[in-house]
Amino acid sequence: MIGKLSGIIDSFGEGHVLLDVQGVGYLVFVSARTLRMMGEAGSPASLLIDTNVREDHIHLYGFIDAVEQSWFRLLTSVQGVGAKVGLAMLASITPEQLQIAIMAQDKAVITQADGVGPKLAARILTELKDKVAAMDIGALSITSAQAPTSTSEQASASNTPPSAMKNTSADHDAVSALVNLGYGKADAFSAVMRVKAAAENDNEFGVEDLIRLALKELSA
Repeated sequence: MIGKLSGIIDSFGEGHVLLDVQGVGYLVFVSARTLRMMGEAGSPASLLIDTNVREDHIHLYGFIDAVEQSWFRLLTSVQGVGAKVGLAMLASITPEQLQIAIMAQDKAVITQADGVGPKLAARILTELKDKVAAMDIGALSITSAQAPTSTSEQASASNTPPSAMKNTSADHDAVSALVNLGYGKADAFSAVMRVKAAAENDNEFGVEDLIRLALKELSA
């Protein structure tokens, strides 16, 4: 089983890269995110690899980092999400946005990906919510050196501690209130989690406090 390939980039294609490893060319399917982060043809590159073996083919799927690989495996564990759809999701939705969208149960974010309709998005959110909540949140986020710029990405890049990701009824009520004010569900959820993560102790916030502080985060 191939777990990693290091070599020279020979060429790129739509959704794949040809990697020359000591004279042997490996065709590796990758997401658009990985393609963007790789160098130009002729430069060295390393990819983490998942090998898919079937009767009619052996496909290699490559990932620029362990975060993307973990999300690919998580997504493709859902019935109806094959490798092609998994890579399409990682191409249009960052791991950080996926994390927040699943915790917030935000179907609109998930359906941004090609091949993901409302029914499949609902299944992804339902099947992965508990799995994501049980994981080490920091392990699913990128490092500060790769800090993203959008509102949702900034929230997850702060490495919100798992304790802050525990949902309470106050959290849900605060998020619902912010959504009613016109904010996106994922951004509202992200702001509430940032408020809780920034707290110096484990004080339980009331709904009004969460809304007030989250509005400050969203307007910053």
